[in-house]
Amino acid sequence: MMDGKREWRRRMLDRLRQLPAAEKEAYDREIAAHLYRWPRWQTARTIAMTVARETEVNTLPIIEQAWREGKTVGVPKCDPRAKTMTFRRLVSFAQLEKAYAGLWEPIEEQTAPIDRGKFDLIIVPGVCFAKNGYRIGYGGGYYDRYLPGVAAVTAALAYSFQVVDDVPAEAHDVPVEFIITDQGVLRCGR
Repeated sequence: MMDGKREWRRRMLDRLRQLPAAEKEAYDREIAAHLYRWPRWQTARTIAMTVARETEVNTLPIIEQAWREGKTVGVPKCDPRAKTMTFRRLVSFAQLEKAYAGLWEPIEEQTAPIDRGKFDLIIVPGVCFAKNGYRIGYGGGYYDRYLPGVAAVTAALAYSFQVVDDVPAEAHDVPVEFIITDQGVLRCGR
């Protein structure tokens, strides 16, 4: 099962790395536009999301838009030993530092934690997504540990080619409810 996931992850990351910059920027703008028109975004007051890696949909303009709309934004701080994460409130990109695995994370001394129950919307990263909401992430399992029991709506941002019919899933995997792509908002069927 893990081999299946590893192979999917490797193939999709290769495809993401080959996406030309201009095309990626155009897709990123389309995804953001669909997100901002989505009622779940519009009504959300407190949103969790990551600072994207190079191959992911760019979240920096999305975080800026959330701030402009008066929303509270939480970004994750990972504990690689415990494989757990907490979200901390970000009010400026100056509160970020390059951390574990080259990820941008909030500086603890400058940010306050946000309780899991406060989020209205959690944007979940991933490499590959199935139409039923199951995802292949980066293999750390952080979100599968964080998400059980959260009341927030869960969504992923993805390029339409990252959405496939089916991915290998395990019992502890937690699917997302929506996927926002360059083609629109997909409600994941169970």
